[in-house]
Amino acid sequence: MRFPPLLLLALLAFTTLGCSGVRFVIDAVPSDDSFVQTPVMRDEGASSSGPNIALIDVTGLILDAERPGLLAARENPVARFAESLAVAASDSKIKAVILRINSPGGGVTASDLMYREVMHFKKNTQKPVIVLMADVAASGGYYLACSGDELIAHPTTITGSIGVIIQTVNFSEGLSRIGIKAQSITSGPNKRMGSPFEPMTQEHHDLLQNIVNEFYGQFKSIVIASRPNLKKEDLDSITDGRVVTGTHAAEVGLVDSVGDLRDAFAAAKRRASLSSAQLVKFHRALEYVGSAYASAPPLNPSSASQQIPGGSQTNLLQINIDSLGLSENPGFYYLWDPSTVWP
Repeated sequence: MRFPPLLLLALLAFTTLGCSGVRFVIDAVPSDDSFVQTPVMRDEGASSSGPNIALIDVTGLILDAERPGLLAARENPVARFAESLAVAASDSKIKAVILRINSPGGGVTASDLMYREVMHFKKNTQKPVIVLMADVAASGGYYLACSGDELIAHPTTITGSIGVIIQTVNFSEGLSRIGIKAQSITSGPNKRMGSPFEPMTQEHHDLLQNIVNEFYGQFKSIVIASRPNLKKEDLDSITDGRVVTGTHAAEVGLVDSVGDLRDAFAAAKRRASLSSAQLVKFHRALEYVGSAYASAPPLNPSSASQQIPGGSQTNLLQINIDSLGLSENPGFYYLWDPSTVWP
């Protein structure tokens, strides 16, 4: 007897999960899977019809690509972010946005795309954007944060890591020990630049270093433009790639203040000239939102066993070549990757 695939999946899930409290729900959802809004915080006397402040989460690695999932590809984080901003722009009841970032960064272009989307949003709508940093808002996460009108970090936030990295792997020495030698036929001497199978020449190193320097200069200029209170004497040291706590970031001017979600909510109301409002969270119809602290779905989990119902886990020590997609799409990153400096 043959069973339909969905029935087999249901049976497998039932036998695997047992009585763990997981349940299957059949319900009506929008056919286009568009964003819905759920109130997660409300001032006393605030009306359910608005004005509203939107809470938009950026969680996990910032990559302009769909990531593989168990049954289907996961959302492209850049596309989801742009869609969220478009909804906030078109909804007249949304008067401001809180951008909550919990990310170690990601691709240079992806980080820049999201930064530019926020800048376009502010220019076209005149709606203020408050950035709230969660556990981590480092490297590309901080690059994106620079798009905000006001930056608030938790005291325990890890931020900074202002810099660029291109992660390369070279197997040439190991291959030579077992008698394997790579031979590539190219159209020019620099076509093999960055190849993992041949030793990197000084010329190739210098060419890659020049690109890193260019991207770093762009990152640094954005920090300088967005952080006018950053002291000149602290600029070189604070932009050398180091990470700092939210408390130290406030002391040197990388953020405006330390606080939490309620402080960000108050800042958004102040900048939007609102005496009261409700905070609404954008999410897909089947995503669980029990409170303002329900995380966005994971953008790039390293394994299904690490998932948290209704949220995600950012474990920086598990960022590796495969999770970054470097094996299929090597490139330049605004990324805090402790594995490159930790033993």
